[in-house]
Amino acid sequence: MLAPRDPDEYLLESERRVIRVRRHWASMLWDIFEATALLVGLMLISGLMPPGTALIQNILWYAGLLVVLRFSYYVIEWWVERIVVTDKRFMLTTGVFETNVAMMPVTKVTDLTFRRTLMGRFFGYGTLVIESAGQIQALNKVEYCPNPEEINDAISELVFGDKKAQSERFSMMKARRAALGRRRVGARR
Repeated sequence: MLAPRDPDEYLLESERRVIRVRRHWASMLWDIFEATALLVGLMLISGLMPPGTALIQNILWYAGLLVVLRFSYYVIEWWVERIVVTDKRFMLTTGVFETNVAMMPVTKVTDLTFRRTLMGRFFGYGTLVIESAGQIQALNKVEYCPNPEEINDAISELVFGDKKAQSERFSMMKARRAALGRRRVGARR
């Protein structure tokens, strides 16, 4: 009830999921550094305090607890955020308490730019810039994509590839799923 919905629940029966990933863990490097630095700083200040300052010690430890809770929220937020690409649209689902689903139809894509910085090469992430037909869409820049070459290739094939071969492949997958008697995830409500 309070848990965020699975991104697959937003898919239509006629859609085929191509990619479903969360952002690379490197997107949290600054949060990790910040939480670690604050906790180390609080522990150093606590260790340097004179013995008779129990009130200040308690305040410092409660501040440390707030830092840990804040960092935990960022980890949960990263965990529930998903990048989903189907044969019909791009989706980015975010939010722990309030869900936000940004979408862009695949048919609107006119250009796909792939960038990878030196840090991105080292850690294994990249940035995809998705441009649409003269409009600013809700989903135009996806940073910290894991396995960016594979994602770029899959999206390029989806957007600029052979549409007839894709539809035949989708029909074969749908027929196989029906033959095996599998139900779509999220069909039960």
